Formats: sequence, structure tokens, C-alpha cells
Amino acid sequence: MRCGPLRQLLWLWPCLLCVQAVSIWKVRDDTKTLIKTIVIRISDISHTHAVSSKQRITGLDFIPALHPNLSLSKMDQTLVLYKHILTSLPSRNVVQIANDLENLRDLLHLLAASQGCPPPRASDLESLNSLESILEASLYSTEVVALSRLQGSLHEMLQQLDIGPGC
Repeated sequence: MRCGPLRQLLWLWPCLLCVQAVSIWKVRDDTKTLIKTIVIRISDISHTHAVSSKQRITGLDFIPALHPNLSLSKMDQTLVLYKHILTSLPSRNVVQIANDLENLRDLLHLLAASQGCPPPRASDLESLNSLESILEASLYSTEVVALSRLQGSLHEMLQQLDIGPGC
């Protein structure tokens, strides 16, 4: 009786188990790196330091504020809102940031899938129906507040990724 292939399979088994764990850690590390990159891109835009991410500005309440306990699905919903806001802005400063947000969402989806989380549901963008009229009235303020709050939210996401967020 030949046991050669069975021995090879048993010998490879521990290695195969480690491959999955390494790739998930790699995805988590890539996610953290992308978040840090986006934060640096926002910091490089000089006018984003003009307002605090916690400051309340009338008419800009639709821009998400900080959330203390972010799950992966809440992170995804937040990124969808910010991406929608940023793609509505005519500024060239935010094009790469909006693209990075989409890539970040893809990485979060991979993390969620690795944890067995259900796929993210479609976000409700009804609160952004009046975005065009707000942009006409206060384009510069919207960009500054959105980028400032996005930067704060990204810092929160980074902290949650260190803890290990739930679904």
C-alpha cells in the first residue's frame, strides 16, 4: 500500500492552514496602509485645517460625524456617503481621495467576508438629495468640512481595525 500522496498532503496541511491567516493579516495591513495614505492626502490639502471635525455647521449636517464604535458595515456605509459627497464636488483635490475610498471599501468587503459577515446592504443616500443646492450655496465649506470629518472618521476606523471590528 502506497501512502506517499497521503503523507505529502498531511505534511502540507499546516502550511495550507497558515496561508488563509497570512492573507487576512495582509488585507488588514493593506487596509491600514490605505487609510494612512488617505489621511496624508487630506493633510496635504492646505485648506482642510480650517475647521475641526467636531464643529457643527448649519446646513452641513448630512456629512457624517464621528462614530465611536464602528462595525465593518458601518465603515462601509460611511465611506459610501463620503465618496458620494466627494464625487459631487468639482474640486480636483478630491478625485484621488474618492478613488481611494472605493479601494478602501473593497478591502473592507474582503475583511468582512473573511469574518463571515453578510454582504453590505445598499446605503441610503436619500439624505443627500439636496446636496446640489448645498454645493451651490457653500461649495468651499462643504469640501473643507467633508474632508475634515472624513479624516476624523478614518482615524476612528484605524483604531477600530486595531481592536478588530465586528460585522
